[in-house]
Amino acid sequence: MKIAPFIFGFFAIIPVCKSSPFPDGKHIGNHKIVVTEVIQTTSYTYLHVKENDSLKWLAVPLMKANTGETYYYSEGLPMKQFESKELHRTFDEVLFLGGVSPEPITGNNPKSAAENGHAQNAQAASSQPYVRKATPEVKKNIKIDAPKDCITISELFSKKEAYSGKVIKIKGQVTKYSPEIMNKNWIHLQDGTENNEKYDLVITSSGTVKVGDIVTFEGKITLNKDFGYGYSFEVMMEEAAIK
Repeated sequence: MKIAPFIFGFFAIIPVCKSSPFPDGKHIGNHKIVVTEVIQTTSYTYLHVKENDSLKWLAVPLMKANTGETYYYSEGLPMKQFESKELHRTFDEVLFLGGVSPEPITGNNPKSAAENGHAQNAQAASSQPYVRKATPEVKKNIKIDAPKDCITISELFSKKEAYSGKVIKIKGQVTKYSPEIMNKNWIHLQDGTENNEKYDLVITSSGTVKVGDIVTFEGKITLNKDFGYGYSFEVMMEEAAIK
């Protein structure tokens, strides 16, 4: 998760989007907005804002915001026909941001608004895998015995090139679960093993789990997956099925 993210860290994050995750590309610039409505959910703050003479919806990691406040942003990911199951609502378009800044954006880094926004908001969600750089997961005190047809996280990271593009099974405990991000559920898995301080595996799946569940996943291994917005994964398992 990366993304926005966090995430993703990707990665924590986004309800179901029915369209391509990059329908219109990036929006980059120094945008000034005034908040007209605030909707808080478990993972996001939705801001209905006025920019010049137009109204639009933005989504940012959890933050305190009030109507009438002015913010700035530089970069976002637009999603059309965005369905929020939590709100039981479909938006014509939502622009997802890593954060907003209370001050105009300066310098040559268009992502400074997102970083400033996160610095201003201590309540920002920590698992937004798609919108900002992932924060490493804390290593849990877990010990999972791998079945004969499974490999360990340690083995996966130590022999990642050999497993690239292959379908494997891995068993572990769910340490983070972020549902409905880009039509996928994002899962962090640990099994108690590690290789060079790599002990956390990011998995995407249509399956539903809970934090603390011990699960066996089967899926394809992908290396160096980059979702943009500074969110990339050295090793991840995609489209995994729960076995």
